[in-house]
Amino acid sequence: MYNRKNLASCWSENNNKKTAHFLLRSPVNHSNIKTTSVGCQDKMKKVISASRRSDVVAFFPAWLSQSMQREKAVVFGPSGHTYSVDLSPENVHTLVLWSKDFSNLIKDKYSLLKNIKKYEQIYLHFTITGLGGTYIEKKSPSPGDAVRQLSELVNIAGSPSRISVRFDPVVYWKERESLRSNLQFFEKLAPAINSHGIKDVRFSFVQWYGKAKRRALRHNFQYRDPPEEEKLEAAQYLADIALKWGLNLYSCSQNFLTVIKGIDPSSCIDGALIQKLHPGREAVSLKKDKSQRKECRCTESVDIGSYKQACPHACLYCYANPSLGDP
Repeated sequence: MYNRKNLASCWSENNNKKTAHFLLRSPVNHSNIKTTSVGCQDKMKKVISASRRSDVVAFFPAWLSQSMQREKAVVFGPSGHTYSVDLSPENVHTLVLWSKDFSNLIKDKYSLLKNIKKYEQIYLHFTITGLGGTYIEKKSPSPGDAVRQLSELVNIAGSPSRISVRFDPVVYWKERESLRSNLQFFEKLAPAINSHGIKDVRFSFVQWYGKAKRRALRHNFQYRDPPEEEKLEAAQYLADIALKWGLNLYSCSQNFLTVIKGIDPSSCIDGALIQKLHPGREAVSLKKDKSQRKECRCTESVDIGSYKQACPHACLYCYANPSLGDP
């Protein structure tokens, strides 16, 4: 436990740092901001996630880089409250980045690469569905462009073990009386993943939340949600390909798929794994992240993204807040 002197020191240090925040139409009342001091509430360093809520690497790189430079981010949380997260490298165990397009990181746009290098470890979740550039994912990179980023990302992460490719989600739809899916793209993706030494692949079948269903209807997208039996057959197909190419296949929050041999339940943020991969083997929380779905096995992290950061990838199936130009 921290004594009063240590807590006072943490408070003073955190409040002397500059604060980065999103640019909203209305000004931010900083007197109402709750401070989440990573590292001062307990002795264990925290995992920072950027982000499950929006692709901040692809579309908000200036904000992300500035936040890391200033070592503090103001976050507009899902429930509407605003809070501050300390990003001091000495208090961050691992920085987890999620994106469909890491080109801003690779090109060091806004000094993004420079600013992440001060953290001891980064872990990358790279989503490649094979749908980039289609009307389903209008502004995601094409499959070829995405795959070409892999070699640079291995260099940035320092090890292919610090990269997980997300073939997520698998989508089914109807187009001109034909049934379509991106499922078969995995046959092309798997050898590319293997050739870069990356072993971990996450996948799931798209979950059609209410707002995603309404969005699909507005955009005349005739999605199809197959029955569980068909999903299990498709999962077996993916497991066979993964085995052929020596890949570890994990299902994200769909544990019914783990009856298939070769498919394990995913901990996309896996405290045990990032602890093992950490340069100093430093301990990190192994507790389940209670803010995630019931079947999610992720361990604790602090997400600094916001659903207010509408995502221009414009994925029709998205559970978050895609920017589609809707009224």
